[in-house]
Amino acid sequence: MTSAPITDPKTPTPQRQSPRTSPAGGRSIGQWAERSALPLAWLLLVVVFSILSPDRFLTSGNVTSILGSQSILFMLALAALVPSMAGDIDLSLGATGALAAVVIAVLNVQHGVPVGVACLIAVVVGAACGGVNALFVVMFKTEPFIVTLGTGTFFTGLVFWLANSTTIVGVSGDLANWTFLRQVGKVPVQFYYCVLIMLIIWYVARFTPVGMRVLFVGQSRDVAVLSGIKVTRVRMGAFVLAGTIAALAGVLYVGTTGSAGPSSVDTFLLPAYAAVFLGATSIQPGRFNALGTGIAVLFLATGVAGLQLLGAQDFAQQLFYGAALVVAVTLSRLVRRPSTR
Repeated sequence: MTSAPITDPKTPTPQRQSPRTSPAGGRSIGQWAERSALPLAWLLLVVVFSILSPDRFLTSGNVTSILGSQSILFMLALAALVPSMAGDIDLSLGATGALAAVVIAVLNVQHGVPVGVACLIAVVVGAACGGVNALFVVMFKTEPFIVTLGTGTFFTGLVFWLANSTTIVGVSGDLANWTFLRQVGKVPVQFYYCVLIMLIIWYVARFTPVGMRVLFVGQSRDVAVLSGIKVTRVRMGAFVLAGTIAALAGVLYVGTTGSAGPSSVDTFLLPAYAAVFLGATSIQPGRFNALGTGIAVLFLATGVAGLQLLGAQDFAQQLFYGAALVVAVTLSRLVRRPSTR
Protein backbone atom coordinates (compact mmCIF):
# COMPACT_ATOMS: atom_id res chain seq x y z
CA MET A 1 0.00 0.00 0.00
CA THR A 2 1.49 3.27 -1.06
CA SER A 3 0.71 6.63 0.49
CA ALA A 4 0.15 9.84 -1.42
CA PRO A 5 3.20 12.04 -1.66
CA ILE A 6 3.38 14.79 0.91
CA THR A 7 3.90 18.25 -0.55
CA ASP A 8 5.15 21.32 1.22
CA PRO A 9 2.24 23.77 1.59
CA LYS A 10 4.69 26.63 1.15
CA THR A 11 5.66 25.35 -2.30
CA PRO A 12 3.41 26.89 -4.94
CA THR A 13 1.68 24.45 -7.26
CA PRO A 14 1.75 25.03 -11.01
CA GLN A 15 -1.86 26.25 -10.95
CA ARG A 16 -1.14 29.08 -8.49
CA GLN A 17 -0.36 32.48 -9.86
CA SER A 18 0.78 35.74 -8.42
CA PRO A 19 -2.09 38.04 -7.37
CA ARG A 20 -0.77 40.71 -9.71
CA THR A 21 -0.92 38.43 -12.75
CA SER A 22 -3.94 36.34 -11.89
CA PRO A 23 -7.19 36.88 -13.76
CA ALA A 24 -8.90 37.69 -10.47
CA GLY A 25 -6.30 40.33 -9.73
CA GLY A 26 -6.78 41.77 -13.20
CA ARG A 27 -10.51 41.91 -12.66
CA SER A 28 -10.10 43.62 -9.29
CA ILE A 29 -7.85 46.26 -10.81
CA GLY A 30 -10.29 46.76 -13.64
CA GLN A 31 -13.19 47.04 -11.23
CA TRP A 32 -11.30 49.59 -9.15
CA ALA A 33 -10.51 51.63 -12.26
CA GLU A 34 -14.14 51.48 -13.37
CA ARG A 35 -15.48 52.57 -10.00
CA SER A 36 -12.93 55.38 -9.68
CA ALA A 37 -13.16 56.73 -13.24
CA LEU A 38 -15.64 59.51 -12.45
CA PRO A 39 -13.92 60.74 -9.24
CA LEU A 40 -10.61 60.76 -11.11
CA ALA A 41 -12.21 62.64 -14.01
CA TRP A 42 -13.56 65.18 -11.55
CA LEU A 43 -10.12 65.68 -9.99
CA LEU A 44 -8.62 66.01 -13.46
CA LEU A 45 -11.19 68.69 -14.26
CA VAL A 46 -10.24 70.55 -11.09
CA VAL A 47 -6.55 70.40 -12.04
CA VAL A 48 -7.21 71.62 -15.59
CA PHE A 49 -9.29 74.61 -14.53
CA SER A 50 -6.83 75.40 -11.75
CA ILE A 51 -4.08 75.63 -14.36
CA LEU A 52 -6.18 77.63 -16.81
CA SER A 53 -7.52 80.03 -14.18
CA PRO A 54 -5.16 79.83 -11.17
CA ASP A 55 -6.18 83.13 -9.59
CA ARG A 56 -9.92 82.56 -9.55
CA PHE A 57 -10.79 78.87 -9.63
CA LEU A 58 -9.28 77.55 -6.39
CA THR A 59 -10.57 80.39 -4.24
CA SER A 60 -12.87 80.11 -1.25
CA GLY A 61 -15.44 82.28 -3.01
CA ASN A 62 -15.56 80.05 -6.07
CA VAL A 63 -15.72 76.85 -4.01
CA THR A 64 -18.54 78.37 -1.96
CA SER A 65 -20.34 79.31 -5.16
CA ILE A 66 -19.96 75.81 -6.65
CA LEU A 67 -21.15 73.96 -3.56
CA GLY A 68 -23.83 76.45 -2.58
CA SER A 69 -25.43 77.44 -5.86
CA GLN A 70 -25.53 73.85 -7.14
CA SER A 71 -27.35 72.52 -4.09
CA ILE A 72 -30.64 72.85 -5.98
CA LEU A 73 -29.26 70.64 -8.73
CA PHE A 74 -27.91 68.24 -6.09
CA MET A 75 -31.29 67.90 -4.38
CA LEU A 76 -33.19 67.49 -7.63
CA ALA A 77 -30.71 64.83 -8.79
CA LEU A 78 -31.38 62.89 -5.59
CA ALA A 79 -35.10 63.17 -6.31
CA ALA A 80 -34.56 61.79 -9.82
CA LEU A 81 -32.38 59.01 -8.42
CA VAL A 82 -35.12 57.39 -6.33
CA PRO A 83 -37.53 56.32 -9.12
CA SER A 84 -34.55 55.49 -11.33
CA MET A 85 -33.41 52.96 -8.74
CA ALA A 86 -36.85 51.35 -8.97
CA GLY A 87 -36.69 51.19 -12.77
CA ASP A 88 -38.89 54.23 -13.49
CA ILE A 89 -38.38 57.78 -14.71
CA ASP A 90 -40.08 60.98 -13.54
CA LEU A 91 -39.92 63.96 -15.91
CA SER A 92 -42.24 66.06 -13.73
CA LEU A 93 -39.72 66.64 -10.94
CA GLY A 94 -38.60 70.04 -12.22
CA ALA A 95 -42.20 71.22 -12.38
CA THR A 96 -42.85 69.72 -8.94
CA GLY A 97 -39.96 71.70 -7.47
CA ALA A 98 -41.16 74.87 -9.21
CA LEU A 99 -44.69 74.32 -7.88
CA ALA A 100 -43.33 73.91 -4.35
CA ALA A 101 -41.29 77.10 -4.69
CA VAL A 102 -44.28 79.10 -5.92
CA VAL A 103 -46.48 77.72 -3.14
CA ILE A 104 -43.96 79.01 -0.59
CA ALA A 105 -43.79 82.43 -2.24
CA VAL A 106 -47.56 82.81 -2.59
CA LEU A 107 -48.31 81.71 0.96
CA ASN A 108 -45.57 83.78 2.57
CA VAL A 109 -45.65 86.96 0.48
CA GLN A 110 -49.30 87.24 -0.50
CA HIS A 111 -51.02 85.57 2.46
CA GLY A 112 -48.61 86.19 5.34
CA VAL A 113 -48.16 82.54 6.24
CA PRO A 114 -44.95 81.97 8.27
CA VAL A 115 -42.22 80.75 5.95
CA GLY A 116 -41.65 77.57 7.97
CA VAL A 117 -45.30 76.57 7.70
CA ALA A 118 -45.27 77.48 3.99
CA CYS A 119 -42.29 75.17 3.45
CA LEU A 120 -44.06 72.27 5.17
CA ILE A 121 -47.13 72.80 3.00
CA ALA A 122 -44.90 72.91 -0.10
CA VAL A 123 -43.32 69.58 0.84
CA VAL A 124 -46.78 68.04 1.24
CA VAL A 125 -47.69 69.41 -2.20
CA GLY A 126 -44.57 67.76 -3.62
CA ALA A 127 -45.51 64.43 -2.05
CA ALA A 128 -49.02 64.79 -3.52
CA CYS A 129 -47.52 65.38 -6.98
CA GLY A 130 -45.53 62.18 -6.56
CA GLY A 131 -48.72 60.42 -5.52
CA VAL A 132 -50.47 61.57 -8.70
CA ASN A 133 -47.63 60.13 -10.77
CA ALA A 134 -47.73 56.89 -8.81
CA LEU A 135 -51.48 56.60 -9.36
CA PHE A 136 -51.33 56.93 -13.14
CA VAL A 137 -48.05 55.10 -13.73
CA VAL A 138 -48.27 52.24 -11.26
CA MET A 139 -51.94 51.69 -10.56
CA PHE A 140 -53.08 52.26 -14.15
CA LYS A 141 -49.95 50.62 -15.55
CA THR A 142 -49.07 53.36 -18.03
CA GLU A 143 -45.74 54.45 -19.49
CA PRO A 144 -43.88 56.65 -16.96
CA PHE A 145 -42.10 58.68 -19.64
CA ILE A 146 -45.35 59.87 -21.24
CA VAL A 147 -47.36 60.21 -18.03
CA THR A 148 -44.77 62.21 -16.08
CA LEU A 149 -44.20 64.41 -19.13
CA GLY A 150 -47.93 65.14 -19.10
CA THR A 151 -48.21 65.66 -15.34
CA GLY A 152 -45.13 67.89 -15.45
CA THR A 153 -46.84 70.07 -18.04
CA PHE A 154 -49.95 70.15 -15.84
CA PHE A 155 -47.92 71.15 -12.78
CA THR A 156 -46.23 73.87 -14.82
CA GLY A 157 -49.67 75.21 -15.72
CA LEU A 158 -50.49 75.36 -12.01
CA VAL A 159 -47.25 77.27 -11.43
CA PHE A 160 -48.14 79.91 -14.03
CA TRP A 161 -51.63 80.19 -12.58
CA LEU A 162 -50.53 80.59 -8.97
CA ALA A 163 -47.71 82.99 -9.83
CA ASN A 164 -49.87 84.89 -12.35
CA SER A 165 -47.04 84.34 -14.87
CA THR A 166 -44.70 86.57 -12.86
CA THR A 167 -41.80 86.14 -10.46
CA ILE A 168 -42.86 86.59 -6.83
CA VAL A 169 -40.21 88.34 -4.73
CA GLY A 170 -39.92 89.30 -1.09
CA VAL A 171 -39.95 85.91 0.62
CA SER A 172 -38.97 86.11 4.29
CA GLY A 173 -35.22 86.19 4.86
CA ASP A 174 -35.59 83.62 7.65
CA LEU A 175 -35.55 80.89 5.02
CA ALA A 176 -32.30 82.20 3.53
CA ASN A 177 -30.73 82.12 7.00
CA TRP A 178 -31.37 78.39 7.19
CA THR A 179 -30.30 77.59 3.65
CA PHE A 180 -27.87 79.87 1.82
CA LEU A 181 -26.67 82.51 4.27
CA ARG A 182 -25.81 80.21 7.17
CA GLN A 183 -22.45 78.59 6.46
CA VAL A 184 -20.32 75.80 7.87
CA GLY A 185 -16.69 75.98 6.87
CA LYS A 186 -17.56 78.78 4.40
CA VAL A 187 -19.95 76.42 2.62
CA PRO A 188 -23.72 77.13 2.72
CA VAL A 189 -25.51 74.77 5.05
CA GLN A 190 -27.92 73.71 2.28
CA PHE A 191 -25.09 71.74 0.69
CA TYR A 192 -24.85 69.66 3.87
CA TYR A 193 -28.60 69.05 3.73
CA CYS A 194 -28.06 67.47 0.32
CA VAL A 195 -25.14 65.41 1.59
CA LEU A 196 -27.27 64.18 4.49
CA ILE A 197 -30.08 63.03 2.20
CA MET A 198 -27.54 61.45 -0.14
CA LEU A 199 -26.06 59.45 2.74
CA ILE A 200 -29.51 58.38 3.92
CA ILE A 201 -30.40 57.10 0.45
CA TRP A 202 -27.03 55.35 0.20
CA TYR A 203 -27.44 53.67 3.60
CA VAL A 204 -31.02 52.56 2.94
CA ALA A 205 -30.12 51.19 -0.50
CA ARG A 206 -27.01 49.40 0.74
CA PHE A 207 -27.86 48.08 4.19
CA THR A 208 -31.62 47.79 4.62
CA PRO A 209 -34.23 45.35 3.28
CA VAL A 210 -36.24 48.25 1.86
CA GLY A 211 -33.32 49.41 -0.23
CA MET A 212 -32.61 45.91 -1.47
CA ARG A 213 -36.25 45.55 -2.55
CA VAL A 214 -36.04 48.82 -4.50
CA LEU A 215 -32.89 47.69 -6.29
CA PHE A 216 -34.43 44.27 -6.93
CA VAL A 217 -37.45 45.91 -8.54
CA GLY A 218 -35.19 48.15 -10.60
CA GLN A 219 -33.15 45.21 -11.90
CA SER A 220 -36.05 42.91 -12.80
CA ARG A 221 -39.69 43.37 -11.84
CA ASP A 222 -40.63 39.85 -12.91
CA VAL A 223 -38.00 38.31 -10.66
CA ALA A 224 -39.03 40.66 -7.85
CA VAL A 225 -42.64 39.50 -8.13
CA LEU A 226 -41.58 35.85 -8.06
CA SER A 227 -39.50 36.65 -4.97
CA GLY A 228 -42.56 37.90 -3.13
CA ILE A 229 -41.70 41.60 -3.28
CA LYS A 230 -44.67 43.98 -3.45
CA VAL A 231 -43.54 45.77 -6.59
CA THR A 232 -46.52 48.11 -6.75
CA ARG A 233 -45.91 49.41 -3.24
CA VAL A 234 -42.19 49.90 -3.90
CA ARG A 235 -42.74 51.84 -7.11
CA MET A 236 -45.46 54.03 -5.62
CA GLY A 237 -43.27 54.82 -2.63
CA ALA A 238 -40.43 55.79 -4.95
CA PHE A 239 -42.62 58.28 -6.84
CA VAL A 240 -43.95 59.85 -3.64
CA LEU A 241 -40.47 60.13 -2.15
CA ALA A 242 -39.15 61.65 -5.38
CA GLY A 243 -41.87 64.31 -5.30
CA THR A 244 -41.05 65.08 -1.67
CA ILE A 245 -37.33 65.54 -2.36
CA ALA A 246 -38.12 67.62 -5.46
CA ALA A 247 -40.17 69.91 -3.24
CA LEU A 248 -37.12 70.28 -0.99
CA ALA A 249 -35.22 71.43 -4.08
CA GLY A 250 -37.90 74.10 -4.46
CA VAL A 251 -37.39 75.11 -0.84
CA LEU A 252 -33.65 75.52 -1.44
CA TYR A 253 -34.35 77.58 -4.56
CA VAL A 254 -36.52 80.03 -2.65
CA GLY A 255 -33.97 80.19 0.17
CA THR A 256 -31.18 80.95 -2.31
CA THR A 257 -32.97 83.55 -4.45
CA GLY A 258 -35.66 84.89 -2.12
CA SER A 259 -38.16 84.55 -4.95
CA ALA A 260 -40.03 82.05 -7.10
CA GLY A 261 -41.32 82.09 -10.64
CA PRO A 262 -42.64 79.88 -13.45
CA SER A 263 -39.18 78.61 -14.43
CA SER A 264 -37.74 78.26 -10.95
CA VAL A 265 -36.51 74.66 -10.90
CA ASP A 266 -37.37 73.35 -14.38
CA THR A 267 -33.96 74.28 -15.79
CA PHE A 268 -32.25 71.87 -13.39
CA LEU A 269 -34.07 68.74 -14.61
CA LEU A 270 -31.77 67.91 -17.52
CA PRO A 271 -28.50 68.20 -15.56
CA ALA A 272 -30.14 66.32 -12.68
CA TYR A 273 -30.72 63.28 -14.90
CA ALA A 274 -27.27 63.73 -16.38
CA ALA A 275 -25.92 63.36 -12.84
CA VAL A 276 -28.07 60.28 -12.16
CA PHE A 277 -26.94 58.43 -15.28
CA LEU A 278 -23.35 59.58 -14.97
CA GLY A 279 -23.35 58.42 -11.36
CA ALA A 280 -24.43 54.95 -12.50
CA THR A 281 -21.00 54.54 -14.12
CA SER A 282 -19.12 55.07 -10.85
CA ILE A 283 -18.82 53.66 -7.31
CA GLN A 284 -21.30 50.85 -8.16
CA PRO A 285 -21.00 50.63 -11.96
CA GLY A 286 -24.15 49.46 -13.67
CA ARG A 287 -26.40 50.47 -10.79
CA PHE A 288 -27.98 53.81 -9.93
CA ASN A 289 -26.44 54.85 -6.62
CA ALA A 290 -26.43 57.87 -4.34
CA LEU A 291 -22.67 58.32 -3.93
CA GLY A 292 -22.08 58.19 -7.67
CA THR A 293 -24.85 60.75 -8.19
CA GLY A 294 -23.25 63.10 -5.65
CA ILE A 295 -19.87 62.87 -7.36
CA ALA A 296 -21.51 63.44 -10.74
CA VAL A 297 -23.17 66.60 -9.44
CA LEU A 298 -19.78 67.92 -8.32
CA PHE A 299 -18.33 67.00 -11.70
CA LEU A 300 -21.03 68.91 -13.57
CA ALA A 301 -20.91 71.89 -11.21
CA THR A 302 -17.13 72.10 -11.53
CA GLY A 303 -17.31 71.98 -15.32
CA VAL A 304 -19.89 74.75 -15.53
CA ALA A 305 -18.08 76.95 -13.00
CA GLY A 306 -14.78 76.48 -14.82
CA LEU A 307 -16.31 77.38 -18.19
CA GLN A 308 -17.87 80.51 -16.72
CA LEU A 309 -14.56 81.63 -15.23
CA LEU A 310 -12.92 81.18 -18.62
CA GLY A 311 -15.45 83.56 -20.12
CA ALA A 312 -17.72 81.07 -21.85
CA GLN A 313 -21.14 82.41 -22.76
CA ASP A 314 -24.40 81.09 -21.36
CA PHE A 315 -24.94 78.67 -24.23
CA ALA A 316 -21.77 76.83 -23.20
CA GLN A 317 -23.51 75.67 -20.02
CA GLN A 318 -26.35 74.15 -22.03
CA LEU A 319 -23.87 72.51 -24.39
CA PHE A 320 -22.00 71.02 -21.43
CA TYR A 321 -25.15 69.72 -19.72
CA GLY A 322 -26.57 68.31 -22.95
CA ALA A 323 -23.34 66.56 -23.92
CA ALA A 324 -22.96 65.24 -20.37
CA LEU A 325 -26.45 63.72 -20.49
CA VAL A 326 -25.83 61.99 -23.82
CA VAL A 327 -22.48 60.62 -22.70
CA ALA A 328 -23.87 59.62 -19.31
CA VAL A 329 -26.79 57.66 -20.77
CA THR A 330 -24.51 55.93 -23.26
CA LEU A 331 -21.89 54.98 -20.68
CA SER A 332 -24.55 53.89 -18.21
CA ARG A 333 -26.07 51.57 -20.81
CA LEU A 334 -22.67 50.12 -21.70
CA VAL A 335 -21.79 49.54 -18.06
CA ARG A 336 -25.16 48.05 -17.17
CA ARG A 337 -25.20 45.65 -20.12
CA PRO A 338 -22.64 43.15 -18.75
CA SER A 339 -24.41 43.04 -15.39
CA THR A 340 -27.68 41.99 -17.01
CA ARG A 341 -26.30 39.13 -19.05
